[in-house]
Amino acid sequence: MGPNALFSSILSMFFLATLASASTFLSDNIFNKSEVSHGRALIEDEPLKVCSIDFEKQNYTILTSKCKRPNYSPKMCCEAFKQFACPFAEYINEMSTDCAPAMFYYINLHGHYPQGLFANNCREGPEGLDCTLIKPVMISHSSIHHGKRTHKNH
Repeated sequence: MGPNALFSSILSMFFLATLASASTFLSDNIFNKSEVSHGRALIEDEPLKVCSIDFEKQNYTILTSKCKRPNYSPKMCCEAFKQFACPFAEYINEMSTDCAPAMFYYINLHGHYPQGLFANNCREGPEGLDCTLIKPVMISHSSIHHGKRTHKNH
């Protein structure tokens, strides 16, 4: 193997490792403008791009069946949150889109959760929530957003 091929192989491995690590955590930043604001429009320098995932059409049963009143067990709620959100980590970690706000809008619409439930209880470390043990789920074509969002910011 020549020096160019070796360099190319190392560069490819670095790129793949970066892609793999990019979606193994849910950044704590997803809670900053999303869950706490409950969808209120914030004045921003640049408007957020529309998310390519249609969170309106997702199945929220994993959350609503495990994260319930009256006690909202942090262990159960955070595990259910990770099971729901980790497959979308790549999208909701992208702070230039409205993916995180859209996801939290529909989570709260379906679960009627108290403000800050996930932001206050689901903290794991400096990189955010660890998704490495969550099985990846294929995102269906019907989940991809093709048009204007139907929810309204409050």
